Amino acid sequence: MVVVWFKAQVWIDCAMASFRASQRRKRIPAASGSSLYSHEFSIAQFTRKPEDEELPTFVDRVSQDGRRKNRQQIDLEPSSPIKCARLDALATQIPTVDPPAEPLLPFEFTYERYDVGAALDNFDNDTDAPTRRPKAKALPKGVTPADKSLHDWVPLKRDVFITELTRLFGWGDADKHRCPRCPKEFNEETGNLKDTPPPDIWTILYIHWEAEFFVKVSLADLRLRIQMGHPPHERCSAPERANSEFVVLHTNGIHEVHIDLRGCEHANAAGSPDIQLLRAGWFPATHDRPQTAATVAVLDQFQQETCQAKVMMYDFYGVLEKLTNNVGIKPPDRYREWLRMFREYEHCLLLLYGGRSCALDVTGAAGTKSGALTLDCPACPCPGVNLGEDWMDAPRDKDHLFTLYLALDACFRLKRRLISSELRDPGLGTGWAYMTENGPYREYLRTVTDQKEMNTCSGLAALDYANTKFSRGYATTGVAIFANTDYVAGSVLRHKHPRLRKLISYDIVCIWMKAFKERMEKLPALVRLHVILALFKFVIPKMHIHAHTIACQLLFSLNLILGSAQTDGEGVERPWAAIGGVATSTCDMGPGAWHGVLDFQWSAWNWAKLIGIVATLRRRMDKAVEELARQEEIFEEFLREQAERVPEWKQLVHDFEEDPKKKNPYEIKMQGLTESQVRLQFAQEEALRAESGIPTVHDVGPGKFICIGLELEDKQRRIRVQAALKKANTTEMQINLKTMRTKLSRRVAQFRNLQQTYTLASLQALGEMDIPEEQSSFVFGLSKWNEECGWILLDNLMSNLLVVT
Repeated sequence: MVVVWFKAQVWIDCAMASFRASQRRKRIPAASGSSLYSHEFSIAQFTRKPEDEELPTFVDRVSQDGRRKNRQQIDLEPSSPIKCARLDALATQIPTVDPPAEPLLPFEFTYERYDVGAALDNFDNDTDAPTRRPKAKALPKGVTPADKSLHDWVPLKRDVFITELTRLFGWGDADKHRCPRCPKEFNEETGNLKDTPPPDIWTILYIHWEAEFFVKVSLADLRLRIQMGHPPHERCSAPERANSEFVVLHTNGIHEVHIDLRGCEHANAAGSPDIQLLRAGWFPATHDRPQTAATVAVLDQFQQETCQAKVMMYDFYGVLEKLTNNVGIKPPDRYREWLRMFREYEHCLLLLYGGRSCALDVTGAAGTKSGALTLDCPACPCPGVNLGEDWMDAPRDKDHLFTLYLALDACFRLKRRLISSELRDPGLGTGWAYMTENGPYREYLRTVTDQKEMNTCSGLAALDYANTKFSRGYATTGVAIFANTDYVAGSVLRHKHPRLRKLISYDIVCIWMKAFKERMEKLPALVRLHVILALFKFVIPKMHIHAHTIACQLLFSLNLILGSAQTDGEGVERPWAAIGGVATSTCDMGPGAWHGVLDFQWSAWNWAKLIGIVATLRRRMDKAVEELARQEEIFEEFLREQAERVPEWKQLVHDFEEDPKKKNPYEIKMQGLTESQVRLQFAQEEALRAESGIPTVHDVGPGKFICIGLELEDKQRRIRVQAALKKANTTEMQINLKTMRTKLSRRVAQFRNLQQTYTLASLQALGEMDIPEEQSSFVFGLSKWNEECGWILLDNLMSNLLVVT
């Protein structure tokens, strides 16, 4: 029955084709006034028995010049009619089997394991509904992307690559395969066996003996073919050869290999070529017909080296070249592909670690919100995370527990040359991590006029340097004006609870805090804030505050903020020191690559802080407990010695803590002249003597002589502090101490010569002192050092000097 129907259908189709061909040769006049054609025929033409009719066939041949087609008709004799008895027998012998609802694919990957919607990748299922393929964002006319493959990868393959990396780092198809290193089957009781290709081919050095020496040969020269799309040690029944010049980068060099893609009946389950490479642990350089790949192992190794040792991509690629051949023979150049692969890989890792590995909605990775990929500090107060519901009702003396500490600063080293543009090199996810959204930020900067911050703090030169910073030829100079800092502060604070107390440290906060509320309210709507100044405190970091005036040191000192403990406010300076290692390479990047590298570096920095925060907090707590006992003992002794003044002092402190506008009990009352003022007076006196023509007894005047003595005393104190440290017993520290002491002894020897001119009494006092013989060489200016004697001598020296002068 089935066979007869098939032959009849073939005959009818051929007859209809012959009939249409004959009708095309005839001209059928159209009816007047109508554009329709009509034709009449008898249905008997199509109801003749197939066994009584010849079967016309056609053979088409193309001419040699390829411009014409010649058709030849060949009539075949009718086949012998099938007997009815035979048809009845076939009908009883051949059972009817319904086809399965879906093919049995033993290696089919089910995305439901990772809760990924079917819209992400539908190559395993055939559907009748047409799927709309995403397209890359169109660029303005005349603008071409710096990397076309990277530009197309974002809308077409980013979500797929993230999903495949999740699959690669997870179970994959381990429950359906054998172990790649042994013939054992999967055992649900012991757990899944991860499907990873055996690494043997990468760890063996392949050499070939030629006449009198060995020669290194590539995997391609050995005719090795690596099968993709199948489990390890499984052969494909119909492999498809990939590009013959395929190159793969691994931790031990750059290899030329031959690979076979899966082409058997279940090829759709393995996916496209780039997916097959990803499932084997190879990251492809392009998503369309890849010819280069890098193993996940080499990408992970560079990731760790660049985050820890700040190794540049160019240097790392040079290492791979030398590992491949270190006698000057260059392997195939894949440096541009290497840049693209790691940029895509680090972007995928940010999304992966940020919880965007599985798209729970139709937006995919493109639906990532601003700041969603950042790592938050678990120790900082965050309502709904580590604070109770009644945190707003906490007493005043507990405010420091609910205070968010923020540090602002600009890094002068993070500059970028005026290379490329946002259109040609856009960021893959600018604004999702630590950089601001590029579009709104650029629009805001267009509204900002030239700002010159006036330096009202006489002890600070940072603003003067910022106003004179050379910026020609740079897109980013690393210098921040108030407009930049305001936008950054608004971008951070919009993600924080408005009722939290904030303590902001900034090098020039004494100037920046002026009109802070008004400037925040004038920001764009995206980052605009209505500031409650009662919830804000402003401080200057402890190292920078010494360059400010006395007034700034009283108003913005962390030492005078209740609950600030040992916070120094210099936390933002530490990542600046770390990021300086990559600043030399990032200054020549385009804006998109620049943003990606900085986001990845700071994410690695925060991750290191996150995993080490437990040990850090424990170490600080142990130190605080030890210091508390020591300080309480000192404080109790102080109270006993000053018992009559303690009540008055306590009242002053309580009043100041309740209202900072009241008298500051910690204010230092300056009496007399400062050291700088005394030096100025000495310089003025020497100038008057020179104008009067009074001759000098020495090239070094008496004022300079006193200053040298004070500097030597200060140097001795510094060396004494270094010698008292725990690490002073190390070999390296002993060398440093020896060097410092040698330099100081030489300066003391020079100072002894000056004493013969200005303070003869001090030399006489030295001679009358009972000094051990082993210390006398240093005392009288020789190179031998003794720290204790040096302290006594210089203290006596300065007292005698003041008496004599």
